[in-house]
Amino acid sequence: MKASDLFVKCLEEEGVEYVFGIPGEENLDFLDSLSRSPIELVLTRHEQGAGFMAATYGRLTGKTGVCLSTLGPGATNLVTAAAYAQLGGMPMMMITGQKPVKRSKQGRFQILDVVEMMKPITKYTHQIVSADNIACRVREAFRLAEEERPGAVHLELPEDVAAEIAVDATPLKASVVRRPVAEEKAIARAVEMISAAKSPLLLVGAGANRKLTCRMLKRFVEKTGIPFISTQMGKGVIDEHSDGFLGNAALSDGDFLHRAIEASDLILNIGHDVIEKPPFFMRGGDTREVIHINFFTAVVDPVYFPQVEVVGDIANSIWQITERIEASSHWSFDRFMEIKKAGDDQMLEGRDDDSFPMKPQRLVADVRKAMPDDGIIALDNGVYKIWFARQYPAAQPNTVLLDNALATMGAGLPSAMGAKQVFPDRKVLAICGDGGFMMNSQELETAVRMKLHVVVLILRDDSYGMIRWKQANMDFDDYGLTFGNPDFVKYAESYGAVGHRPESSEEVLPLLKRCQEEPGVHVIDLRIDYSDNDRILNNEIRERSAKI
Repeated sequence: MKASDLFVKCLEEEGVEYVFGIPGEENLDFLDSLSRSPIELVLTRHEQGAGFMAATYGRLTGKTGVCLSTLGPGATNLVTAAAYAQLGGMPMMMITGQKPVKRSKQGRFQILDVVEMMKPITKYTHQIVSADNIACRVREAFRLAEEERPGAVHLELPEDVAAEIAVDATPLKASVVRRPVAEEKAIARAVEMISAAKSPLLLVGAGANRKLTCRMLKRFVEKTGIPFISTQMGKGVIDEHSDGFLGNAALSDGDFLHRAIEASDLILNIGHDVIEKPPFFMRGGDTREVIHINFFTAVVDPVYFPQVEVVGDIANSIWQITERIEASSHWSFDRFMEIKKAGDDQMLEGRDDDSFPMKPQRLVADVRKAMPDDGIIALDNGVYKIWFARQYPAAQPNTVLLDNALATMGAGLPSAMGAKQVFPDRKVLAICGDGGFMMNSQELETAVRMKLHVVVLILRDDSYGMIRWKQANMDFDDYGLTFGNPDFVKYAESYGAVGHRPESSEEVLPLLKRCQEEPGVHVIDLRIDYSDNDRILNNEIRERSAKI
């Protein structure tokens, strides 16, 4: 069997459904082998978009998403997507080509040390130099990509190796692996501390965003009634319409949920990931205690040093604690509920504002009304991410795809497309700033060609709004962050998509609903007014929460 055929057979053995990417000359043997496989090639218009799609596939399924590029410039175009997957905890494999390694073909033309380049941003990177090593290298890469904490892996398949004949042409099957469970004494100590606390609080982080963990946490909250908050990448792990939901850590400090943290005497920190800035800092002499429940021991630093660590499979840990815990009569959540009411009241303000360009408060409320509970919004990166993280209640896990790890621009549209590939029957909405949208807008052609039903909402303020907002906060002059835009309606139409441009806030909700029902790729050019950002996000919320 030819080496490239074996490689593809190994991907089939791993259950791969799609390969996203752009083949080059050095991938032609692999491409030929792929043409005879049930695995579907999703040809994109830029390698970065392919990487974002593959990473999103991994995020939503827990299985490794696969992307493909040629050597040199194709491989360098995958770097941002690799970092996106690695920092975001998304299982993804990159396959890159390379010139022949056993004989010179074109000197050093296009040759970079891609393996060395990928080392800082992957869990595993390797150049395959023998066809007989393909099966074990592919299996090892998939194992590491999906093992906690998930992330990016990379295999380089040189052109001459791909054309070799493999003597041992049998893919390796995945072994049966069960994650270690937490030690019994740690579970007992956690139950003891929770039972003894007066106002315990649950913090749900990115590491809790696993299917079984979500179910176990739901049972825990239902049994105990302990209120909870979430980090940005923990949104939806527990239904945020719940009476016990106190808010999302969209802002670093000064929000209502930070008052709840201050009122707690014990925090159960579930799935804490150091990639996300924690919404609380520990200090020496604090009476508030912290229980760290995670796959890994805590990374201790000056502001995080938990008193107890429950280390092992998170879902199993929560199940064990739930089985042993009983709601305590001395728990008091009155202060939490007082804070919740004040925060909820503040978030209701502006949701009916008819002014235009549209205010973000109204936009978030209308998007929530337009999307079903299992609908997926895929956010690019901009100041709107703060508004959506804070004020868009997620009913289910992975229905708010935002990146609070690398926080790269340009991922919104490709991640929405990846989500639609995974869940073709669910509503998917990409929400992008005009800056982020233009970084991968060429993938509109891919979406049209694939006949995806995706709605793209472009929030247009003709600037890099997040940085402009921070520039103003730091009392710098307004300089260097504004730009022009194409006519987005005509731009969409040039790709075969349908363009829309609402001229009032009242038009937006009916338009969103209509676009979700009409097949095809829809692009909505919406003017957004961020003039209240500083007043509300930097001042008003802080002042009002401080009075609670």
